[in-house]
Amino acid sequence: VQLQASGGGLVQPGGSLRLSCAASEFTLDYLAIGWFRQAPGKEREGVSCISSSDGSTYYTDSVKGRSTISRDNAKNTVYLQMNSLKPEDAAVYYCAADLIECATLITATMEAIGYWGQGTQVTVSS
Repeated sequence: VQLQASGGGLVQPGGSLRLSCAASEFTLDYLAIGWFRQAPGKEREGVSCISSSDGSTYYTDSVKGRSTISRDNAKNTVYLQMNSLKPEDAAVYYCAADLIECATLITATMEAIGYWGQGTQVTVSS
């Protein structure tokens, strides 16, 4: 069971990135998928989540209005489109998945979430 996060990179402030979280060996259809990030010296925080049941979404306040999470079940992939990136968005971004609802997943500890991707680095700098 693996989640593969990709799409990070170096972008200038104001730029955009689309992060992808793809699964192999199992379907994401029935799982809530969350994106988390961790910057150096800071705790990991929940950024966004999309539910499996009705596709409802969650965004932390700092990215609300600038980010869109979506899922393509045919490609077994979840995306996080991030626009108007700021230097404070720089972090390693991780995707995670579990059968729990987004409201629980986004605040759960790492140990409480079943599946994690390996992380993708996002750097925002001019």
